[in-house]
Amino acid sequence: MCRVGFRRSEAFNYPFSLNPNHSHPALDPERLPRHVAVIMDGNGRWAKERGKDRVHGHYEGVLSVREIVNTCGEIGIPYLTLYAFSAENWNRPQAEVNALMELLVNTLRKEVEDLRHKGVRLRVIGDVESLPQVCQKELDEAMEITKDNSRVTLILALSYSGRQEITKAAQRLAQAAVSGNINPENITEADFEACLYTTGFPEPELMIRTSGEHRISNFLLYQLAYAELYFTPTHWPDFRRAHFLEALTDYQKRERRFGKTSEQIQSI
Repeated sequence: MCRVGFRRSEAFNYPFSLNPNHSHPALDPERLPRHVAVIMDGNGRWAKERGKDRVHGHYEGVLSVREIVNTCGEIGIPYLTLYAFSAENWNRPQAEVNALMELLVNTLRKEVEDLRHKGVRLRVIGDVESLPQVCQKELDEAMEITKDNSRVTLILALSYSGRQEITKAAQRLAQAAVSGNINPENITEADFEACLYTTGFPEPELMIRTSGEHRISNFLLYQLAYAELYFTPTHWPDFRRAHFLEALTDYQKRERRFGKTSEQIQSI
């Protein structure tokens, strides 16, 4: 119902070598999250601390993206969502916005063939049509090139707003009800989820935010309902494999109860 006329573009990419023998002794491979979402915060602060322009921090952040995608492929995490550009980020200085769009385009052009070869499927969630045409074109091409890959699905949140996503989903359901295609009394969570940008993806089980902030900033408001939240003071350009594994180790120490008691969980 909500898929009709709903455009979901795709892409972004970084090269990495996939080695299924790479592992971490402290991690239980049976208890890894299927989907990790990351708020990549602190690029500007990282650059400022080094006396450099904010844009330099964004370019350095690409190295962290590469390493985290690499790690997901190596240890077996099939879904990774990165909060790359929020709807609110359009309010940043125009020079910085332009640099971010240029970074997106250049990275896509440079890396997409390598990602295709490595088995990474690229997707995008958000108001893609608000992006410059050149960005949309590169994203669409990258989606097409990587559509048959299945090792890691890399989902970029671009021009994304959780509130906007929920509002649009409600509008689609309302229109379907007005058109007589659905009875409002029969609307289920599954119907609503089918109208979200993230339809077809599992919900994140772990959300990581870097750079010391302790909020989710309009990111996946519906989907993070039962996610474990992990906050680190490390700025995104410094966040690498060891930090990611540390977050996963912390995740595996937590008890996910979903409303049940500890005794109920332990008896399963």
